[in-house]
Amino acid sequence: MTEAVLDNPAWAALTGPHARFAERHGQAARYEADVAPFLALAPEPDEGVWADISALAGPGAVVAMAGGIVPPPGWEIADRTPGVQLVDAGVTAAPDDEAVRLTAADAPEMLALVERTRPGPFRRRTVELGTYLGIRRGGRLIAMAGERLHPPGWTEISAVCTDAAFRGQGLGTRLVLAVAAGIRERGETPFLHAAATNTGAIGLYESLGFRLRARPVFTSVRVPGSQIAEPRFFANTQN
Repeated sequence: MTEAVLDNPAWAALTGPHARFAERHGQAARYEADVAPFLALAPEPDEGVWADISALAGPGAVVAMAGGIVPPPGWEIADRTPGVQLVDAGVTAAPDDEAVRLTAADAPEMLALVERTRPGPFRRRTVELGTYLGIRRGGRLIAMAGERLHPPGWTEISAVCTDAAFRGQGLGTRLVLAVAAGIRERGETPFLHAAATNTGAIGLYESLGFRLRARPVFTSVRVPGSQIAEPRFFANTQN
């Protein structure tokens, strides 16, 4: 699969391997609200896309999209975050003996870890998007990483986070490599996103064998109407 699919990975996922999680109206598609907050636009949409977004998301909703889009009058830009997209260019992927597969039964602990560490948006059913691996100490979940966007032939590594009391031990690195190993076993290629300002995480990923492919801009816009809060795309990634 060529890298071109990564130009619009959320759309490729929602109209492909993740179609079962998709809600769609015309030129706009999004994940079900309890799965992920992301909305994607069809390639080369026309001006009618804004009516599609409004019909799909509803008044006051904040929707997160890739691209430096310019909304029409009456729409508010809630957040605009420069990002980076990195792809596997020789990652030394390897399983991890301490990592365990996380399931829907672990969602409360996963949400609690996300609340403590703020790696980015994570919902009650995000764990259903792919394989999530965690490390426990004393029975407590203290680090995790998993799979999010799934365009054909590719899988995004996301939700890389470690409890503050256990950072500096390389747990995030181990989990990234373990998740990458599982992606490779399926014959797919790992990729990931990070905020452009998160130079520490970017440097780490490049040291692991990821290469910079693109510098997308991630934009959250508010549909005209009553205000509904939504999370931002990124926070810090901890190792």
